[in-house]
Amino acid sequence: MNAADQKEQSKFHEELRQSVRSICRKYPDEYWRELDAELAYPEAFVEDITKNGFLAALIPEEYGGSGLGIMEASIILEEINRSGGNAGACHAQMYTMGTLLRHGSLEQKRAYLPKIADGTLRLQAFGVTEPNTGTDTTKLRTFAEKKGDKYIVNGQKVFISRAEHSDLMILLVRTTPLEQVKKKTEGLSVLLVNLKESVGNGLTIKPIRTMMNHATTELFMEDLEVPAANLIGEEGKGFRYILDGMNAERILIAAECIGDGRWFVERAANYAKERVVFNRPIGQNQGIQFPIAKAHVQIEAADLMRIKASELFDRGETCGAEANMAKLLAADASWEAANAALQTHGGYGFTEEYDIERKFRETRLYQVAPISTNLILSYVSEHVLGLPRSY
Repeated sequence: MNAADQKEQSKFHEELRQSVRSICRKYPDEYWRELDAELAYPEAFVEDITKNGFLAALIPEEYGGSGLGIMEASIILEEINRSGGNAGACHAQMYTMGTLLRHGSLEQKRAYLPKIADGTLRLQAFGVTEPNTGTDTTKLRTFAEKKGDKYIVNGQKVFISRAEHSDLMILLVRTTPLEQVKKKTEGLSVLLVNLKESVGNGLTIKPIRTMMNHATTELFMEDLEVPAANLIGEEGKGFRYILDGMNAERILIAAECIGDGRWFVERAANYAKERVVFNRPIGQNQGIQFPIAKAHVQIEAADLMRIKASELFDRGETCGAEANMAKLLAADASWEAANAALQTHGGYGFTEEYDIERKFRETRLYQVAPISTNLILSYVSEHVLGLPRSY
């Protein structure tokens, strides 16, 4: 990219940031604070961000989306979190949509993508994790048996976000028993489930109360019927389809962490300049300055890896290592920024009115999900450094 193109891209990215910020300004701290207290879902915000086309960033223009790249999508989610909000309420639609876009049939894409783009349908639920398998995905037990023109699904999923607020769900199931496949990654398939039609007809959704992300659920499937036409791609190749979207997920979550980190640094720095103790602003003390400064440095470094991973992804180049490292660096940086902000605010950091404790809880999630930092280190050890597989 030449200098003129870089300048034009930077201008577009700044305009995109300002556009997202203009929406987010309508949903200040009080909005998110009240929702958190009520364990409620940000319905108005999600509707607004959808209506303005931001969740359709990665959907091609021919299907009613913006046709943008992962870099632009990551900027959108970063700005939501940087505003004090939580993109976790809607972020899955960006990366789960990719499974349908890249592997769905032409008929499926024509039927669903335009409606996902304009908000008529929400694709925000991603059914993979199970109670007894966790991240050992190939051992999942939810089974779909094909009978005529339908799949009959039985099984259980856990920690599935937004199922009660979605119309569609990407569901990973076994269609061939594990003991009958040559490789454990074979025999897994992806189904597109209509949640509104399924609830009460073989599907039960049970909310799980958590310390944040108050749209977490457990799913129970008992003889759930899914049309065979809702199979995405080929039967038995679902594991590859799911993995195909993991790099996008890592990059987008990294962006949210960067947004959180910048929010924490800005709040800490502003408070440190205003708070006076012993007749001087506490920000004058190096014991306060240094943790905030270090947090800022770590966030900026993580952002560089996010940018690198995004550029590789958008060029269609291999970026597994970069996407994973971006997620790890950004998650660690946002967590350290959260600690610095809480320490800077002292006792006030634990009160609801300053919002530090809310964002503190939210950003802690990214040490664990969607992939733990330990698994990323295992990935880098094996796939980058050539060390023996550890699990």
